[in-house]
Amino acid sequence: MAITQAMCTSFKVELLAGDHDFDTDTFKIALYTSSATLDASTTAYSATNEVSGTGYSAGGNSLTVSTTPTSSGTTAYVSFSNTTWTSSTITARGALIYNSSKANKAVIVLDFGADKSSTAGDFSVQFPTADSSNAIIRIA
Repeated sequence: MAITQAMCTSFKVELLAGDHDFDTDTFKIALYTSSATLDASTTAYSATNEVSGTGYSAGGNSLTVSTTPTSSGTTAYVSFSNTTWTSSTITARGALIYNSSKANKAVIVLDFGADKSSTAGDFSVQFPTADSSNAIIRIA
């Protein structure tokens, strides 16, 4: 079992089909333990091996689009605001961003590189700078 960071292949196809709308859809981020198997072939949110603990609810947090789809040069990108589970006691190895407005379709798998924990404190996911070189979702 492993978590491998990737933009989900199904998401790429769904973008071309016009399935995702970053102006109106609700995107969420769910946290997973090291027992999860998530990679480019992940197609939808699942509660299997999702973290549990104080301050965390199944399905994770809703995300706020911080940078609506835009472009710079030949790269289009979109990004989200950082998110926090306050006063939480959880351990996560990775995360899945998914579109809860569209049958929980998978968008991106995040691998934290190691287990990350909080104990009666904040657990935060910080997104990279929203630009054409660093944004969490970039199409070059």
